[in-house]
Amino acid sequence: MSLSVVNLSINKADAALISALSFTVNKGQVLTMMGPSGCGKSTLLSAIAGHLSTQFTLQGDIQLNGKSLLAVEPNQRRIGILFQDDLLFPHLNVWQNLAFGQPKSIKGNQRQQVALETLEQIELSQLAEHMPDQISGGQRARISLMRTLLSQPQAILLDEPFSKLDKALRTTFREFVFKQIEQQNIPALMVSHDIDDAPTNGEVLDWPWHKETDHA
Repeated sequence: MSLSVVNLSINKADAALISALSFTVNKGQVLTMMGPSGCGKSTLLSAIAGHLSTQFTLQGDIQLNGKSLLAVEPNQRRIGILFQDDLLFPHLNVWQNLAFGQPKSIKGNQRQQVALETLEQIELSQLAEHMPDQISGGQRARISLMRTLLSQPQAILLDEPFSKLDKALRTTFREFVFKQIEQQNIPALMVSHDIDDAPTNGEVLDWPWHKETDHA
C-alpha cells in the first residue's frame, strides 16, 4: 500500500498555497510534514481526504495504491483522519463509539464483539460502558485513534494529533499511535509545527517543502 501526491498544486484565487508537490509514503511508514500556521498543512490533508473547500483549485494527482482518488467520493477513499480533538460522540459510550467506526460489512452483535476485543487489546476493557466525558483525555485520544483504525483505512492522516495533550501524555500517546500504524502496516501522513511530534528516525519534510520528494 502507498499514498502518493503527484505534482500537486493548490491555489486560492490567484495565490499559490502549494506548488508542484510530490511524495510517496509506503505501508507502515510515517511521513511528517513540518510547517508554520497558514502554510497549507491542513489544506493538503483536506485535499487528500476529499474535503477541499470550493474556494481552492487543485492540479496534479492524489493516488492510493497507484489509483487516482480525485474522482472518488470522500467516504469511498478509505482514508482515515485523526485530528487534534478526539471527536468522540458524547451520546455514545466507549464501545458504541468503537462500533460506529466499523465497516458496514461487520453487522449486529459482531460490532460490539470487535469493539470489546479492541478495548482488551489496548487494556481499556474497564471503560467499555463509560461515556466520553467520564474518561481521561489520554483515554479519549486512544479510543479515537482505534475508532479510526477500525474503519479499516488504507492510509491515515494525522492533523497535529498531539498538540492539545500535556507533555507526559503526549509522549505516551505518540508511541501508541506509531505502534498502531506499524501494526496496521498502512501509510501515514502527519502534519505538525513541532519536530518533537515526528517519530524517531522517521522521514521529515521541512518547510518550504521541496517540489519532489520520494519516501519509498
